[in-house]
Amino acid sequence: MKHLLLIVVLAFTLAISGWRRPAEAQTSSQTPAESGASTRASIAANRGDDRENARQARALLEQAIQALGGQTFLNIHDVQQQGRTYGFYHGRPTGAGALFWRFIEYPDKERLEVTKERDVAYVYSGEKGYEVTYKGPHALEKKDLEDYLRRRRFSLETMLRVWINDPTVALFYDGNAMAGNIPAQQVTLINAKNEAVSLSFDVDSHLPIKKSYKWRDPVDKERNTEEEVYDNYKPVQGVMTPYSFTRYYNGDMQSQRFINSVQFNQGLNPAMFDANSGYDPNKSAKKR
Repeated sequence: MKHLLLIVVLAFTLAISGWRRPAEAQTSSQTPAESGASTRASIAANRGDDRENARQARALLEQAIQALGGQTFLNIHDVQQQGRTYGFYHGRPTGAGALFWRFIEYPDKERLEVTKERDVAYVYSGEKGYEVTYKGPHALEKKDLEDYLRRRRFSLETMLRVWINDPTVALFYDGNAMAGNIPAQQVTLINAKNEAVSLSFDVDSHLPIKKSYKWRDPVDKERNTEEEVYDNYKPVQGVMTPYSFTRYYNGDMQSQRFINSVQFNQGLNPAMFDANSGYDPNKSAKKR
């Protein structure tokens, strides 16, 4: 049972540093002064093209938001999901899957309940995270919490609800691409910390179908790539919602999640996100 729980947690909470666009990463034989002058000249010459490229990127992002539901999508305050999740190791499933119940209150609260009895929960509030069992709550290990916070920081919702409105975030239209075997258009967003996230959108529906970002492990200094693929969209309360989610880690499938039901803006009990509240999901909980 403990092994199964670890698989489920990895499926959700195993959630880019120093990443540069290819042109920026190339080495040069020029002196620093020559390189600086050349760069300034190039920037001046291409400023108009840069503005047009950024305009295309923003247009594609806004088109995706409209495809997801427009203002209805942007006004989502809380989410409830129920489904089944599967873990993989070297491309092979690690078990028969596990039931989950997931609750999100934007911008920084989440509760994940697992096991059929819903007697194990992972609670996140702000920058803190806890595992809650019949023995009570205890803080998550540092690495597990950091993995979760990184994935939240680079989540699709954060890209489309926060980064797109941040004037310090640069937008780049990357043109046509392939997301798996699906023709797509790609945009890359780079924030002031030089962290980059690439989003791919279906050329017909304009819905997000893939997200990718890189980050460097602070311990072994290796650069890692995480990808998420979204599929099987269905309309729910005016919002196009992916019922299938697949995560890849350095090219290997890591987890899959299949949604059975989802609801938006139903109101959630604040006790759900308090690890010390004694909240019992098997009892009727009063809503806000």
